[in-house]
Amino acid sequence: MIITNFDDLDLSATYTYADYLKWQFDERVELIKGKIFRMSPASATRHQLYVGEIYRRLSNHLYRSSCKVFVSPFDVRLTPLKKEDSSKIHTVVQPDVCVVCNPEKIDSKGCIGAPDLVVEVLSPGNTTREMNEKFEIYQENGVLEYWLVEPNDKIVLVYILNESGQYIGLKPFTESETLQSRSIEGFQVLVKNIFDV
Repeated sequence: MIITNFDDLDLSATYTYADYLKWQFDERVELIKGKIFRMSPASATRHQLYVGEIYRRLSNHLYRSSCKVFVSPFDVRLTPLKKEDSSKIHTVVQPDVCVVCNPEKIDSKGCIGAPDLVVEVLSPGNTTREMNEKFEIYQENGVLEYWLVEPNDKIVLVYILNESGQYIGLKPFTESETLQSRSIEGFQVLVKNIFDV
């Protein structure tokens, strides 16, 4: 059944990607382990500038590469690596920026499976979700590298997936430091350049 009004959803229910495809309302939502999370209506100007700068630098670096860069809104459908039955997808997220290097993961609806790199720019109202729920699902699903960009302190927190499937946090990267990606070969950026736009 097609849902055209967000208020018609039962926020205590558990939903799948098949349900998500039937929602035709204006609100932007993400589905995390079957639960609905409403996204911020419109990002602040500086959030958009930071996302745009990160996207531009990654896109320029990966020009004509098999790796592709995407910016939200872009559906990333995730199924935990350890889950036996992956036929029902219960998580659909829209990272601010993501890089997918396996072309088989990209289809007409977005990405199915873990991107190689996910970047989330924190903004008021989404910090808890990025730091808790998304951290866990990106780790569970095998996202190799996860960046949290913190505009207030002008730092980037970087998490790298180790051999046991757990994130290892690196020392926070400050404005004077160059961040070098572990999953995107040859990509590096002076942190100051992300924020000076």
